[in-house]
Amino acid sequence: MEEVTSLNSDAAWPSVSVVMPVRNEAKHILAAVDAVLDQEYEGDIDIWIAIAPSDDETEQIVEELAQENPKVHPVRNDAGVTPVGLNAAISASSGEVVVRVDGHVKLCDGYISRAVETMVRTGAVNVGGRQVAMGVTGFEKAVAAVMMSVVGSGGAEYRVGEIEKAVDTVFLGVFDRRAGDEVGWFDESLIRNQDYELNIRLRASGGLVWFDPDLFVEYQPRSSLRAVARQYFEYGLYKAKVLKLHKSSMKFRQIIPPIAMLGLALSLIVGTWFKPALLISFTYLTVLFFGVRGSARSRFRALLIAPVMHFSWSVGLLNGLVKRRGQTPDR
Repeated sequence: MEEVTSLNSDAAWPSVSVVMPVRNEAKHILAAVDAVLDQEYEGDIDIWIAIAPSDDETEQIVEELAQENPKVHPVRNDAGVTPVGLNAAISASSGEVVVRVDGHVKLCDGYISRAVETMVRTGAVNVGGRQVAMGVTGFEKAVAAVMMSVVGSGGAEYRVGEIEKAVDTVFLGVFDRRAGDEVGWFDESLIRNQDYELNIRLRASGGLVWFDPDLFVEYQPRSSLRAVARQYFEYGLYKAKVLKLHKSSMKFRQIIPPIAMLGLALSLIVGTWFKPALLISFTYLTVLFFGVRGSARSRFRALLIAPVMHFSWSVGLLNGLVKRRGQTPDR
């Protein structure tokens, strides 16, 4: 790899702080931390894990990791929400580059080195790559197949993108600390979509957000339909709040799910006495079946999973849009 120049000095490699908000991640935290510790990076790296109140052994596991490795540092996140944990970990750390990692993801080999190199090469203030959803159970694999398809994700670059370029947002993110300090890091009122909102402010301040498809992160999807529904409801709910904060951030693809769900509902209702209306539902399900890559079993499961994702996101979005300004959604 070509030598890179530090973001703040003439040193070869800037220092890196990895920040990781976790809650009930006992099953995944070891793999997530190991993937960071296994990174080959010539500069200094430390890991700051913000622990929210958990019902499993997450806190104990993190404490043991900290005792075994001086690079690992636990941080309390009594508020229990992601943006508060992220900001606490960032405040406790000092790396020139801040790498966000979640407790249920695994960084690819060379992720940090490549991201820093890309940041210096492009002048970006935030660099990210592909979110590669990888399930373990049959259900999780079906969820992953939907997430990795255009019909499931709406064409988000960090899921289906193949070309390196400037984008609106990226998954997780590798940040220039100076840029984050200038705009104020994560909005703690946003339980979801806080990364998207931060990227809006970074770009508004003149910063470049860069997508590099050679970077990827393995992500394990939710393991039940109920969990998927809740996740996507919250995505929609807090997308609405971001849209209220930044009205110009609305994208056409974001209104497609509500329109599709409205059309599907009308098709089913009208179809009870006017059968041709059911063609809309048939077309929707056909597009889903052939638009999702994977085994036949995953495709059939997608016929249930994708509508739940779309419906939950749409209901969350509409719920958030009709809430009075300043009203805080239930957490």
